[in-house]
Amino acid sequence: MTSEATPRLIVRHATLSDIPAIRTLCAKVYADLGAYSTAQLRGQLQNFPQGQFVAVLEGAIVGYCATFRVDGAIALAPHTWTEITGGGFASRHDPEGDWLYGMEVFVDPDNRGLRLGQRLYKARKSLCESLGLRGIVFGGRLPGLSRRASKVGGAEGYVEAVTEKRLRDPVLSFQLRNGFELHGILKNYLPSDKESMGCAAHLVWRDPAFVEPEVAGRRRPAREPNTVRVSIVQYQQRRVGSFVEFGKNVEYFVDVVADYKADFVVFPELFTLQLLSIENDPIPANEAIAQLTSYTEPLKKLLSDLAVSYNINIIGGSHPTLVEDGTIQNICYVCLRDGSIHSQVKIHPTPNERYWWRIEGGDTSDTIMTDCGPIGVMICYDSEFPELARHLVDQGARMLFVPFCTDERQSYLRVRYCCQARAVENQAYVVMAGNVGNLPNVENMDIQYAQSCILTPCDMPFARDGIAADTTPNVEMVAFADLRLDDLNAARESGTVQNLKDRRFDLYTVDWKRK
Repeated sequence: MTSEATPRLIVRHATLSDIPAIRTLCAKVYADLGAYSTAQLRGQLQNFPQGQFVAVLEGAIVGYCATFRVDGAIALAPHTWTEITGGGFASRHDPEGDWLYGMEVFVDPDNRGLRLGQRLYKARKSLCESLGLRGIVFGGRLPGLSRRASKVGGAEGYVEAVTEKRLRDPVLSFQLRNGFELHGILKNYLPSDKESMGCAAHLVWRDPAFVEPEVAGRRRPAREPNTVRVSIVQYQQRRVGSFVEFGKNVEYFVDVVADYKADFVVFPELFTLQLLSIENDPIPANEAIAQLTSYTEPLKKLLSDLAVSYNINIIGGSHPTLVEDGTIQNICYVCLRDGSIHSQVKIHPTPNERYWWRIEGGDTSDTIMTDCGPIGVMICYDSEFPELARHLVDQGARMLFVPFCTDERQSYLRVRYCCQARAVENQAYVVMAGNVGNLPNVENMDIQYAQSCILTPCDMPFARDGIAADTTPNVEMVAFADLRLDDLNAARESGTVQNLKDRRFDLYTVDWKRK
C-alpha cells in the first residue's frame, strides 16, 4: 500500500530565492498600490529571517506574511506604516522587541478558498509564542471605508459598525474573527491606500500564554556568531610579467590571511590595473582600460578558486568590465567560500574615471548574503554618498566593504572621513582596502596613497577612536580585526546614541528609484 507523501500546501519560512515570486504575487494583489521592490523584500528577509513566511501550493507561492520585532512603546503608540517599517525594509526590527509587528499579509485572490490568510496568521502567532513575546500588533487595511465613509461618519463610525457586525469589511472582519482586538484607529497610516482613505485599524492580539519576565530588564536576543574575522590587504602596485605572476601575488595574500582563519579578505579598487604592466606600453587611458577588460573571466575564476581552496570570502577589489550594452563598468567581484560569485557595480564613477577611462556607473546596490550575514559593497567614491550606505543597511547589511584607489592624501582622507561617518550614522562596520606603489606607464595610476583600515561606530563597545585596525601609510601589508556583530545590535538598541532607531521616517526616507 502506498500514499502520496508530498503535501500540496505548506507554509514555510521565505528565502531570498522566493523574492521574484513574492514580487509577482504582490503586484497581482496590489495592482493600485504597487509591489515591494526587490531591495525592500531583501531587507525584510535579512533583517529578521525567521519572521517572514510564504504559503506554497503545489510549488507556487500563493501567500506572503512579513513581520518584525518591535518595542511596545513604539507599536502601541500612533504611527504610520512608513515610520514603523522603515520605509518597507523592516529596518526598525528590534532583536529585543517584546511585540511582533505584522507588517504585511497578502494572498493570491485566485486561491482564497484555501484559508491561506488563516494559515499565515497561525504561523505568525506560533512565532510570537515561540519567542515568548507579549503579542502581535499591526495596522489593518479598511478596504470598504471609501465607499461607506459618508454614511457611517468616517473611519471611526465605519470601524465601530464593523466591530458591532452591522457592516462587513473583507479585511477587518477577518481579523476580528481571528482573535484580534481593536486598539484604535491610525490616521494617515498609508496615504496611498485610497480604499482605506489612508487609515488603518490598530489591532492587537495578546498571547494568553505570555509570562512576565521575573527579572526586570529587556531580554537578550539570540546570540549571533561571536566574531567575524576581517582582513585587509594594502596592495602594492608593481610591474608583473604575466597573469600567472599576478595570480601568485594575489594567492600569497589569500594564503597568509587564511592561515589566520579570516572570514573575509578585502583587496583594493582597480588592483587589476597591475596587469597593464605586462606589456608596459604607454597607450591612451581609454585603450588601456578596454584592453584590461579581457582579463575579466580569468580574474573571476582566479578569485573563486582561491575562495574555495582557502575557505575564505574574497572581496575582489574592483575590475573594469565590458558589459552587455558595450559600456565599461567598474565592478567588484565578491567570491564566497561556497564557490558562488557575486558582483557590485560602482554607482558613482569619479570625474577622472568618466573622462579618462569612459567608465559608466551602475544603477543597483544590493546586499550579498554570506555565511556571516548580509554585507554591502561601496567602491571608493560611492562611500561619499550617505544615501547609498543607508540603502544597504536598510537591506540588513552590518558590514560595508569599501575597496578604494586614491592618488594622494587629500583624496584618501575624503574617503576615510566619509567611511567613518557611514560607520557612525549606520552603526555598522566599514572596511577599507587601498593600493600603494606606482605604475609608471599607466595613465591616471602613476602614484598611490593609502592607509587601509577597519572602522567601527564611536560608542562604548568599540575601539576608543572608532578604529578596529589600521595600517602604516603607503606600505604593503595586511591587517586584521575581530568584529562582534552582537555589539552592533547592542549599540543600535541601547547605545549612547541610537542613529538607526531615531531616524525621522515622518520627514525623510531613502527612496531607491530602480525596483
